[in-house]
Amino acid sequence: MKIINFNQTNTLFNQFLSEIRNIHVQGDSLRFRRNMERVGEIMAYEISRTLPYHPVSIQTPLATAVENVPAEQPVVATILRAGLPLHQGFLNYFDHAENAFVSAYRKYIDEDHFDIHIEYIASPRLDGKILILTDPMLATGSSMELAYEALLTKGEPSHIHIASVIASRQAIEHIKKVFPAEKTTVWCGAIDPELNAHSYIVPGLGDAGDLCYGEKE
Repeated sequence: MKIINFNQTNTLFNQFLSEIRNIHVQGDSLRFRRNMERVGEIMAYEISRTLPYHPVSIQTPLATAVENVPAEQPVVATILRAGLPLHQGFLNYFDHAENAFVSAYRKYIDEDHFDIHIEYIASPRLDGKILILTDPMLATGSSMELAYEALLTKGEPSHIHIASVIASRQAIEHIKKVFPAEKTTVWCGAIDPELNAHSYIVPGLGDAGDLCYGEKE
């Protein structure tokens, strides 16, 4: 399994990530969503390097040009609701992609304990297709695991790209255990060292869904 950590190299990506984390900037929900979208665009571009390509002939006003274009389009899948701006960033580049959506949420047993529940899935057939599974925060990895299991009811993808803005080390280790190593690639903006008692990533950025769309009851 290949793990790509964008934070290990100095690029413009780091500027967007710093604003996403910054408590003095992230209060602007419009900018927060746009930065999430930008992160999705950059990740989509990098993932596009791994796709199969084939040449096609294009008629210009003057002659014929040959260009290499993707031989197949991925299915972009998102865990609701926090993943929507990140998903849009991917669609800005993979504008011919199919889409899938899975709801996953924490149902708290008490203040410190919760179960992950899946209540909704909408997806095309996935057999033999490239699946990009996005979620901005990869905290424990349980939501990603359950979302993947739900999507498997729609078929077996040929390759899985997991895309997350911030992951914990614990989640990365969990993903290594539960996803097929031979056909999974993990793309992270940053990998943070720990989780707190409420299973939030530290230093992380807070609740991505609330920062995107407002606090929930």
